Amino acid sequence: MILFNSDYTEGAHPRILERLMETNLEQTTGYGEDAYCEAAREAIRKVCDAPEADVHFLVGGTQANFTVISSALKPYQGVLCADTGHINVHETGAVEACGHKVLALPGKDGKITAEQIRNAHDLHWSDESHEHIAQPKMVYISHPTELGTLYTKGELEEIGRVCRECGLYLFLDGARLGYGLMAPGTDVTIADIAKICDVFYIGGTKIGALFGEAVVIMNPQLKPDFRYCIKQKGGMLAKGRLLGIQFLELFRDGLYFEIAKHAIDMAMILKEGLKEKGYSFFMDSVTNQQFIMIEDEKLEKIREKYGVTYQQRYDETHSVIRLCTSWATTEENVRSLLADL
Repeated sequence: MILFNSDYTEGAHPRILERLMETNLEQTTGYGEDAYCEAAREAIRKVCDAPEADVHFLVGGTQANFTVISSALKPYQGVLCADTGHINVHETGAVEACGHKVLALPGKDGKITAEQIRNAHDLHWSDESHEHIAQPKMVYISHPTELGTLYTKGELEEIGRVCRECGLYLFLDGARLGYGLMAPGTDVTIADIAKICDVFYIGGTKIGALFGEAVVIMNPQLKPDFRYCIKQKGGMLAKGRLLGIQFLELFRDGLYFEIAKHAIDMAMILKEGLKEKGYSFFMDSVTNQQFIMIEDEKLEKIREKYGVTYQQRYDETHSVIRLCTSWATTEENVRSLLADL
């Protein structure tokens, strides 16, 4: 079985495994206070051009999301996001379980606009009974989105401006950030994201690490006591150096961006091959996630050999599926899928 259903089906980049083995018997301080974690923090601050950033390492994306959100919000506050946002549809109510309502807005291709955010804010505060309604205090976006789309720098800057004017925190989910940064035609850099957002995270689980996400806090209001929240939410890894070593290796010599670009290269070979074969796309994506319509009978046949993600029903005889490349996808497997399709 060849898997194209997600970008975390492989283990870790060999360089990370080698470094973990080399340091395996070293004794270090726990809970992310070791020298490797500190060096990784410095590497991330440098690549983000953000020497003032606080950097914390957590194990996974869902944990990073609900830890950041619960640390920033008061119990009666909620978070605005697209209706397709990960915290709204793929985290089993984790944010709500922490006591914060997810306030979903209708997205277009996975994105929301600055105008929608301002309207949601104004609607709340113009309601005479607003004290009876969860108060919007944070905006959550993903880059890339759940549908493989990207924000432009201009869109992010406009969202950031509206958030500041409305007193809302801006939180960017970067589980697949590397794939967005290396996508063709993008004008967004990681330094841009650091300047625009109050807090964001750099995904490692889906881009070369065994596990781990690096939360980058820019807004001074969100920095105090964040480690207390990490601990309370079960995110303070005793052997924290396992996270630090991975991110230190990912950001040594540009490995993170190199392997992210590989996934994009494979996705573009897949995309062009699908076009040549006459497949229709559910939406236009320049990232590692490609969405196509496929006949149900053909899908059953393809699933005998390949793992793909069912997205939704398209019509009576067609389904929408997602094909996902990763940092480790081989061109051989891409060509094999195209041949069988």
